[in-house]
Amino acid sequence: MRKIISVLALTGLFLIGGNLFAQSPIKLGHINSQMLFASMPESDSAQKKLERSAQQMQATIEQLQVEFNKKYEDYIKLTNEGTTGDLILRTKEEELQSLQQRAQNFQQQAEQDMANQRSELFKPIQDKAIKAVNDVAVENGFTYVFDTAGGAIVYSAADSQDILQLVKTKLGVK
Repeated sequence: MRKIISVLALTGLFLIGGNLFAQSPIKLGHINSQMLFASMPESDSAQKKLERSAQQMQATIEQLQVEFNKKYEDYIKLTNEGTTGDLILRTKEEELQSLQQRAQNFQQQAEQDMANQRSELFKPIQDKAIKAVNDVAVENGFTYVFDTAGGAIVYSAADSQDILQLVKTKLGVK
């Protein structure tokens, strides 16, 4: 009985070990996606569009601020005169609060709009880059490709290949 168990154990180890040795070697690659995105011409034009939108929104916020400041100065003048009735002062206060609320709402909407625009503009670029990385990985037999841009990788083996140039070539980017 002991011989049978030993033979079965050795046979199992041989089958498992043989299976492990039959697998192909792992080929590791890495890429800095931020460097890749920065090298893509589409990223530059998308960034410029985003900056133009941000400037327009900032100009509107500044206009609202100027309008608020002017109305606030008028309100201060009225309160310093001492002859203005309570109804007029309350109306001016409500006007200031309303204007301040509009400015805050606009700023929140602008931030949301900028986030949506960023996603809209950069998603196709990101998809194109990911496809190129996947194509290069398949064409060159990589098992894993790690993105070093996030800083999460604490060690990179000497046999891990930087595929940035391969992907740039695939995309036709210098």
